[in-house]
Amino acid sequence: MFHLNKLNDFQYEIPLAGNMKVPGILYINEKILSQFSDDGPLKQVMNVATLPGIVKASMAMPDIHLGYGFPIGGVAAFDYDDGVVSPGGVGYDINCGVSLIATDLDYDEYRWSVNRILDELYKTVPAGIDNKSSFRINCEDENEILSSGLEWAFRHGYATDEDIIHTEEGGHMISNISAVSEKAMKRGKNELGTLGAGNHFLEIDRIDRIFDRKTAEKFGSGRENKLAIMIHTGSRGLGHQVATDYLTRLNEYDGSVKIPEDRQLISAHISSKPGEDYINAMNAAANFGFVNRQIITYKIREAFEKIIGMDFESIGINTVYSLAHNMAKVETYSIDGIKRKLLVHRKGATRAQPAGSTTGYFQETGHPVIIPGHMGGPSYVLVGLKGNEETTFSSSCHGAGRILSRKVATERFTVDGVKDDMRSRGIYLRATTGKAVVEESPGSYKNIDDVIAVIQGAGIASPVVSLMPVAVMKG
Repeated sequence: MFHLNKLNDFQYEIPLAGNMKVPGILYINEKILSQFSDDGPLKQVMNVATLPGIVKASMAMPDIHLGYGFPIGGVAAFDYDDGVVSPGGVGYDINCGVSLIATDLDYDEYRWSVNRILDELYKTVPAGIDNKSSFRINCEDENEILSSGLEWAFRHGYATDEDIIHTEEGGHMISNISAVSEKAMKRGKNELGTLGAGNHFLEIDRIDRIFDRKTAEKFGSGRENKLAIMIHTGSRGLGHQVATDYLTRLNEYDGSVKIPEDRQLISAHISSKPGEDYINAMNAAANFGFVNRQIITYKIREAFEKIIGMDFESIGINTVYSLAHNMAKVETYSIDGIKRKLLVHRKGATRAQPAGSTTGYFQETGHPVIIPGHMGGPSYVLVGLKGNEETTFSSSCHGAGRILSRKVATERFTVDGVKDDMRSRGIYLRATTGKAVVEESPGSYKNIDDVIAVIQGAGIASPVVSLMPVAVMKG
């Protein structure tokens, strides 16, 4: 294990060493730290700290585990004038994120409908690696989606005004779609409204506990036992191809920033042509990701209407929030008392903006922070705490985080064993493959309550409600 300086119960420092320009800061506690099986993720934190223009610290959240270049759960901000943009700091699944959807339906009253609704969604929302969407778009539609995000969905009747208000950035990132390759466009054309594989999921939950009723009511989640839905997916093959395209381009570009510690951290200066092009392509892929989750939201409304027999407005199916992971965003923060324009990379991390740091609907409360657990246990909705701008660039973790690799999970668990476990918890499970069942087994993930304790104890975000799954769909 690397030498770590314990700063407090929820914060550890990796001191400067080698080519590090800033220290590493881990938001973690002793229990989670003791579960590390190797030093790979910590070494990645150190490697990120060597990149040009990084400010303050290379950070990692309590869900930290090994990623491509950056660790999953990694956060790093770079000076906009002197820093870099790193595709490895965003990841292959650009704008992988979570949408949380509330309903007015009481679980006890509508328990009969849950399995039937999930079965309907299993038919209408393609999941897995190769399943293509039945939701067809033409080239003009795809161009508009990449350019305008949820504005396209609204114009075509797939989103409401409230959906846009309750989506990060209003579901629209400024982009120049000429930076997106034809191959990426081709991969995206048949994947709109699809879930994908891996840790992507769609689940029906019930609101279990309310910790902050006033904020919960503002979020539309202020009553226990109401049904809710979570969607976890992103930009699918289009985003993956964008990452692949620019990693290839940077490896062929003489002006790329390469560090000896890790070839996966190849980067471009923000002001360079490849840097500008990547940011435009990333933003276009993010728009696709916002719309992908929105089309699934539209299909969820249709499924509830079909099974319950009421229109979705009467059922109260409303977006609580749709947020992004895996993004690099231009934001302004005070560093040593001076406001600086930064490019904040969040890899398997999400924003946790507190009250007063934003405008619009969430100005008084701060934006929701959605942190899923594993498929057999609770997930949490939190809200950013004031002061986290100074510590984490208003960032939080994005989930519980894996404790076992997929390979180890496959060796340790069986399909029948995981299914029996889920059944014993009263959770209905649909999955496209046995491989998905085993790799996503509850035992593969950290204890979400330990993770939330760190996020709250470190002053990053505070719990608002917790959710318990009652039906889960895995790719």
